[in-house]
Amino acid sequence: MKGVYAVVAVYWLVGIIVLLVIEALTMGLTTIWFAGGAVAAFIACVAGADLFVQIVLFVVVSLVLLIFTRPFAKRYINKETEKTNVEGIIGREARVTECINNRMDTGEAVISGQHWSARAADDNEIIDQGSMVTVEEVRGVRLIVRTMK
Repeated sequence: MKGVYAVVAVYWLVGIIVLLVIEALTMGLTTIWFAGGAVAAFIACVAGADLFVQIVLFVVVSLVLLIFTRPFAKRYINKETEKTNVEGIIGREARVTECINNRMDTGEAVISGQHWSARAADDNEIIDQGSMVTVEEVRGVRLIVRTMK
């Protein structure tokens, strides 16, 4: 039976290494939780625990790490990640190229050389062509903007 535990221990070690390599390549905090679960299962295996106990430990420790440490990690690790695509537009300035009038369903703005349909954040506001606006949000393919003050 000791030979079986040695083989299973090798599988857990290979799993740990594979998960850590994936984490190192992606740096997206995606597999680190499962590597922790695999470490717990490996320790249980070396201690002589049954395979069922090892699997349960792997699942439970992985889920506990995921649930309790992921919010902390997302908040404090990779904070400097640059926003991309639509997220990068929010908060930036745009120039109105066509009068924005929500009631008439008209409006266009240009930001970083890209033309977007635009609507005012306040339905009663009409924003003249040439005005500078701040992008509040993006809904589908439309910028929701507010006049700069």
